[in-house]
Amino acid sequence: MNETGPQTGEWLARALSRVESDRGAVHLLFPQAERRGGPGARRALLAVLHGDHATIRALYERGDSGERLAILTALPELGLGAAAIPLVEDALRTNDARLVAAALGPYGARWLDDHAFRQGVLKCVFMEIPLASVAGLDGRTDAELTRMLSDYAAERRAAGRPVPHDILERI
Repeated sequence: MNETGPQTGEWLARALSRVESDRGAVHLLFPQAERRGGPGARRALLAVLHGDHATIRALYERGDSGERLAILTALPELGLGAAAIPLVEDALRTNDARLVAAALGPYGARWLDDHAFRQGVLKCVFMEIPLASVAGLDGRTDAELTRMLSDYAAERRAAGRPVPHDILERI
């Protein structure tokens, strides 16, 4: 359960100051940030890193699923350019629907190449993640993705299984 009130604000202010003066402190503070500093604390700590890709990557690699989710959802704001693509690709290899959906958020929609983006969309379909959660899908849908979704729908029909409604809207 998250703490609330002035204590969370005080903890976050101290944590931000500490990370500003010693970036290494983020490794201790980031895991406890949501519990001690409130829901936006992890995002605030990431912002204080000013695009330090190596530290952000280390936090992701050592983090639990909640910490990884916080990083993935903050990526568009961190000024990392294409440097965080490996984090997104890692999330797409998981079986955690929250991480897969976050990987196809605004950062993934912008930086993933066409092949990886298409594969991510198919992973969403297989995991029954609504395609409405995929950022930029309308702009990234091309003939190849449409073909892949059509093939999947045909396989489902041939097996006597229903085709998800959000796929039918795209083919």
